[in-house]
Amino acid sequence: MLSREDFVSRFGGVFEHSPFIAERAYDAGSVTEPLTASGLHAALAAAFRAASREERLGVLRAHPDLAGRLAIAGELTEDSRKEQAGAGLDRLSPAEHARFTELNAAYVRKFGFPFIIAVKGLDKDDILSAFETRIGNGLDEELATATTQVERIALLRLISILPEGK
Repeated sequence: MLSREDFVSRFGGVFEHSPFIAERAYDAGSVTEPLTASGLHAALAAAFRAASREERLGVLRAHPDLAGRLAIAGELTEDSRKEQAGAGLDRLSPAEHARFTELNAAYVRKFGFPFIIAVKGLDKDDILSAFETRIGNGLDEELATATTQVERIALLRLISILPEGK
């Protein structure tokens, strides 16, 4: 079994800039060998759901805006950079970038956290469509949707870290 320090070092970034999720899952004894993406995801997601509302909001707020200023400045985490590039968000036209910027600002004003979507398998048009739909949601609905998306992102990251349960 990995030490707590090694576990947090390896999996602390699965939930964006929120190593406390990995720490709590490890401390709860819910991490078991062999490490598999699905088993580890269940443990981490349980720790995430058990966090206070403010802590969960902090996890949501740790996510970058899609095609936002961090992407432009090259300051995304490696996972976020790859995810956004895979969806083509690093190749937006000026008009598309302006639309994402406008939607990002309106979304954060309305909900207090950035728009979050698991972009794997989506393209910029899919993401823009979801963005335009979800901005009309109420706070509770969008908080639930964003939480589900954060957990999906975590699972996809774990699958890339632990292919075949290694």
